[in-house]
Amino acid sequence: MPKELIKKLIDKFIPDPDVIKQHKSLQFLGDKLHEPNLWHLNRRSVSMAFAVGLFCAWIPTPTQMAIAAALAIYYRANLPLSVGLVWITNPITMPPLFYFAYEVGLWFMNQPAGADESEFSLSGMFSGLGDVWQPFLIGCFIMGIVSSAAGYFGIQYYWQQHVTKKWAERKEKRLMTKD
Repeated sequence: MPKELIKKLIDKFIPDPDVIKQHKSLQFLGDKLHEPNLWHLNRRSVSMAFAVGLFCAWIPTPTQMAIAAALAIYYRANLPLSVGLVWITNPITMPPLFYFAYEVGLWFMNQPAGADESEFSLSGMFSGLGDVWQPFLIGCFIMGIVSSAAGYFGIQYYWQQHVTKKWAERKEKRLMTKD
């Protein structure tokens, strides 16, 4: 994918930082929104954005985006990317991902899965909630930590490989022009 096409795609979906900075409801943040790393794509801000966004994606609350935005501001991560990555857990992907988190929590706690009820009922769901919440939240926390670390170190590694490759190409190009 050419760089120009990627830049146009990013510019199309990411709101203008100046518009966000001037928004009335965000004035309480003051100069915090003027931090350059919140808006620029560099190795540190992107890898931190992946760490923040992937961690917050596993928080099972409707306030994931607000938490991701607050953490992005605190850690000076790319704000739009941090908030956008939260959407990995969306209404379509939540059931399988959160079920997987529950299974991870069960495994971590060394507990067997709860008894399967053949018939769904509202009272059965609420009575079983007491058995489910602990492994579910522990699984979400573990998956958040693992995803966050994998995202951060994965982006750091990818970025380093990309830069190394570009430097090697430049060096080869310089050597070819000298000959």
